[in-house]
Amino acid sequence: MIKIYKDYRKDQILSRRIDDYAEYEAAVKSILEDVKARGDEALFSYAKKFDGATLSSLEVTEEEFAAAEEELSEDFKAVVRASAKNIAYFHERQKKQGFEVEREGGVVLGQKYTPVAVAGVYVPGGTASYPSTVLMDIIPAKIAGVGQIVMVTPVKAGGKVRAEILYAAKVAGADRVFKVGGAQAIAALAYGTQSIPKADVIVGPGNIYVALAKKLVYGLVNVDMIAGPSEILIVADGKSDPVFVAADLLSQAEHDKLASAVLVTDSEALALSVQAEVERQLCCMERQEIARASVDVNGKIIICDNILQAVEIANEIAPEHLELCVDDPMALLPQVKNAGSVFLGRYTPEAIGDYFAGPNHTLPTGGAAKFSSPLSVDDFVKKTQYIYYTKSALEGAADCVIKFAQSEGLYGHANSVKVRLNKA
Repeated sequence: MIKIYKDYRKDQILSRRIDDYAEYEAAVKSILEDVKARGDEALFSYAKKFDGATLSSLEVTEEEFAAAEEELSEDFKAVVRASAKNIAYFHERQKKQGFEVEREGGVVLGQKYTPVAVAGVYVPGGTASYPSTVLMDIIPAKIAGVGQIVMVTPVKAGGKVRAEILYAAKVAGADRVFKVGGAQAIAALAYGTQSIPKADVIVGPGNIYVALAKKLVYGLVNVDMIAGPSEILIVADGKSDPVFVAADLLSQAEHDKLASAVLVTDSEALALSVQAEVERQLCCMERQEIARASVDVNGKIIICDNILQAVEIANEIAPEHLELCVDDPMALLPQVKNAGSVFLGRYTPEAIGDYFAGPNHTLPTGGAAKFSSPLSVDDFVKKTQYIYYTKSALEGAADCVIKFAQSEGLYGHANSVKVRLNKA
C-alpha cells in the first residue's frame, strides 16, 4: 500500500537514486570491449545470447519496413502520424539562430549552430513496445538537420523488430535501423562497426545496462542523459478527484518496479481517498505486479501545510513529471524551478505528454531536473563561436592581452600578439 507521511523529511524522498552499479558495471565494460574488438561478429553473438535470435543481417531492410506497415491498422498509423505532427510543431520552435555583432574599431563576434553528422537513437524493446520514444527521439534530430540518423533497437525472438517501432521510425525520418539492443548497441554507436556508423551523439532511454553503457562511453561521444526509473510527482489540493490522481500515479508505477509515484497535498482527506483509490485501481491493472511493487516500495503521499509548500517540496525532489492539480495552475508555474515536464490543471494527465501533446517525453530523472533538461533540438547541434579583429582592433586590445597573459606566466601567448604589432 502507498505510504502516507505527515512529517516530511528530505532523506525519505530524495534517496531514490540507484548508485550500487558494481554488479552490472563489469558486465557492461566487458560487452563494450568485445564490441570494440569484434564489431559485427560480437553483435550477432549477443543477438543470439540475449534475444534468442539468429540474424542473417543487422540492418532492417526495405522489405521489412513494408511488411511492418502492412501489418498495422490504418487507425494506428493515423495516430502515429498525428502525434508526429504535434511533436514536430513543438520542436520546430526550439530551433535557434546564430548571431553576429560588429563592434567599434574593427571587431566582429559571432556564434553559429551546426548539426552533428551522425545521431544514434536507442529505442528500448524488452516487454513493451515504444513507438512514442521513436518519434520523440528522432524528430528533434531531423529538425536539427542531422546528417544521418541511426536507430538501434532489440529484436523479438524471431529476429524481427516490432512493426509499430518500424512504422514510427519511417514516419519520424530514421535513415537506418539496426537490430541490436542493450549495452552492445551503445557500444556499436560509440565505436562504430563494419555495419553501424559511429555516432557523434547517442540519445534514448534504456535499462540499467544501457544507462551504464552510455555513462561509460560519454566523452568519446556525447549522450543526452543517464536515465533512471520513471517518476511522477503530483501536487494536488483538496478539490482534486482522487480517481484522477490515483490513475495518474499508477500510470507511472506500471513502467517499472523501481518507478516512483508521489503525491504532495495539503488535504488529509484527499490523501486517504487516494490511498484507497490506488488499491482499488491496482486490482484491475494489466501490469498489476509491476505497479504493485513500485507503489509498495517507492510510492508516497506527503501531507503538507499548504500548496506553496507542496511546490517547494516538488522543487527539492525535482521530478521527471510534475502535475499541478489545482484551480489556477498557471499561477503556480512561476514557482516551479525543478521539473522535467509540467502538466497543468486537472485535465492534463501525464500520458498526454507521453504520446501526443508535442513536448518531449525523454526527461531527466533522479533529481537531474535540477541541472539538466528534456531532450530537444539542442541535443543535436553544436555551438561554434568566432572572432575577427582587424590590425587596428588588435592594436587597441594588445596591452590588455599581453598583461593578462604575462600575469598567468604564459609568455608565448603574449608573444603571439607582440609579433603581429612589432612589440617584441
